Amino acid sequence: MSGRKRCLILRRGLTDYGEAWELQRQTAVAVAEGRSPHVLILLQHPPTYTLGVRGRSEHILASEEALGRLGARVYRVDRGGDVTFHGPGQIVGYPIFRLGAWGQGPLWYVRQLEAALIDVLATLGITAGRVEGRPGVWVGAAKVAAIGVRVSRGITTHGFALNVNLDLSYFAHIVPCGLAGVAVTSVERLLGRPVPVREVEDLLIVRLGRVFGLETVEAKEEASAAAGGP
Repeated sequence: MSGRKRCLILRRGLTDYGEAWELQRQTAVAVAEGRSPHVLILLQHPPTYTLGVRGRSEHILASEEALGRLGARVYRVDRGGDVTFHGPGQIVGYPIFRLGAWGQGPLWYVRQLEAALIDVLATLGITAGRVEGRPGVWVGAAKVAAIGVRVSRGITTHGFALNVNLDLSYFAHIVPCGLAGVAVTSVERLLGRPVPVREVEDLLIVRLGRVFGLETVEAKEEASAAAGGP
């Protein structure tokens, strides 16, 4: 593993968006101060709409009260991009990286995330790709993964959302990523069958590790080692 960058994997399961946002902030400080290696947080959110810094409120087509009746909350956040939806069955990845470790900038970083997601989908039997000027990953004219990141003082936060077995009906209440008329799809819809989320998480860890040159270690493994366990 010589020359590979160490990355701690945190799998958090279903996590409230506000709690996850605070975890990102705390982790970003630890990574920036050198108290933590690179970190990849993988989780799912309860039904949640988020609006990026350049997002337009009119791209949320229902009132917050109406969305609340659907069991969804709305957050205005500090990432790039417009409005998107998170919910159970969608893998959300928050890489907290020191971007300077690669000597590259934000555009390169987004392209690397796209490359890893495209590779994961290929492994599942799905041919996906990029669309010029539209960050994220696409299958034909339908978006299967969204990317919205923030880089502050060289530390990355926010990240990507890959639709696995997601209830896509929630997207009817927004203009996804601010792109009118754009369809949204999922791994389940494309394959015609559900795929275990854990299986896709495992693929993401391997492919992101390969693309970024990471030596990945699960948080539980690190805790066991620190305690002198196997």
